[in-house]
Amino acid sequence: MLLQHLAAKLGIVTGRDLAQACRDHYSKPVAMVLWVLCEVAIAACDLAEVIGSAIALNLLFGLPLSWGVVLTVLDVLVVLYFQNKGFRVIESIVAGLIVIIFGCFVYEIIVSNPDYYAMLGGLVPRPEVVTNPQMLYIAIGILGATVMPHNLYLHSSIVQTRQIEQTEPGKRMAIKFATIDSTVALFLAFFVNAAILVTAAATFHKTGMYNVADINDAHQLLTPVLGAGAASMLFAVALLAAGQNSTLTGTLAGQIVMEGFLNIRLKPWLRRLVTRSIAVVPALIVTLIYGEKGTGQLLVLSQVILSLQLSFAVVPLVLFTSSRAKMGVFTNGPVVQILAWTVSGIIIALNAYLLFQTFFS
Repeated sequence: MLLQHLAAKLGIVTGRDLAQACRDHYSKPVAMVLWVLCEVAIAACDLAEVIGSAIALNLLFGLPLSWGVVLTVLDVLVVLYFQNKGFRVIESIVAGLIVIIFGCFVYEIIVSNPDYYAMLGGLVPRPEVVTNPQMLYIAIGILGATVMPHNLYLHSSIVQTRQIEQTEPGKRMAIKFATIDSTVALFLAFFVNAAILVTAAATFHKTGMYNVADINDAHQLLTPVLGAGAASMLFAVALLAAGQNSTLTGTLAGQIVMEGFLNIRLKPWLRRLVTRSIAVVPALIVTLIYGEKGTGQLLVLSQVILSLQLSFAVVPLVLFTSSRAKMGVFTNGPVVQILAWTVSGIIIALNAYLLFQTFFS
């Protein structure tokens, strides 16, 4: 929520998105490295969308995973169709998909009947999350899935599509409403991420089913364990909606990043096809060789990759919004600066520790 607020503030005040600000501020080699890292993040996000949608199609219609992976290439055409209808149409579709995902998991939470006191206690971070490599790996994946680096680039750009009065009061009002908008959306994202964990704990762990290892297991067991006929279907619907939501935001972010860093505008269908091809190939290979278990592991890995790229978007964002030369009277105040650099430090430290554990532990 804090980082999206800073992204909105940068876009509204300077009239430049984060990618353009990086190109303005850094030397060409540094900007190119940042662009490549952001493209890696977008490809990782697209990989998650491919796998998630393929799994959802498998759960809903029994379509083999390999066919589902290939079928996701067609959503390029769907995205391009809606892009031609205008940005407000895409924004409405994204909002609608978020509501669908939210509604599905509200139902899952209600029927799983968790221990609400224990659930609230679970919001407090515990030391073993950092000291246990497997727990840290999952936690970093959740961080990457929630605070996707390319979304910071995207948000700093789309806030400029609003009608903004180019005065100090006008910009302050625009920042206020953009912050409210993103905070509500991210609260829903927080709820969904929490609901997945809470539903899993309340449904499986509480009943002694400790061997539920992947999405397919969870889908098959939700209805018989909970005794709620719609539980499994809504779980798969939410997964499919999440995948399509990710497709839309990834497409827009990819165009903004390429234009911002390189000042190159590819045709949308070509840009989308290249990104999707990069994602489809590894997903198809893993699906054919390792099946469901392999795709589940690849899904989590893609989110960890997103988290590892996060620092390279967060540090420039905090740096620019703390610069009086760029922001003028809208420069981050001392409290916001402390919070922002603390968040940046935590993200960097957790990712560095995960890399250390992976390669040296």
